[in-house]
Amino acid sequence: MEMENWKGAAGICINDANEVLLVLQGPPGEEKKWGVPSGPPEEDETLEQSCIREFSEVTGLEVRILRSLGVKEDSFDNADVSVELHYFLVEIVGGQLTAWEEDPWIREIVWQPIGNLETLDLADPEEAELIRSLLEN
Repeated sequence: MEMENWKGAAGICINDANEVLLVLQGPPGEEKKWGVPSGPPEEDETLEQSCIREFSEVTGLEVRILRSLGVKEDSFDNADVSVELHYFLVEIVGGQLTAWEEDPWIREIVWQPIGNLETLDLADPEEAELIRSLLEN
């Protein structure tokens, strides 16, 4: 059986108040969890282009990439899927924060104080460590 590879890009945006932009999202009708804007590239996009487009589609904000923050690799044995999520540090260059009320996947988009990450229901708790490590460097 072919191993399926899922690749995606995620944008981490931290403001001057040490808050990170998180999206409360999940499948319609299911419990929503917090995470950073992320998604797979479309067609011939680079991961960087994908990160910028996804951030804009989800939040309404235009961002530029400051630097790569590395890759998280995961595999799900039961599904024969390997996941490769590339994280980028981004900064806002335009646009306006928009909550898409008609999107059943997205509940809200909020600047969350980094100190609150422990108490949030994160889709991927490891993201909290990655975000916190940015403040230390």
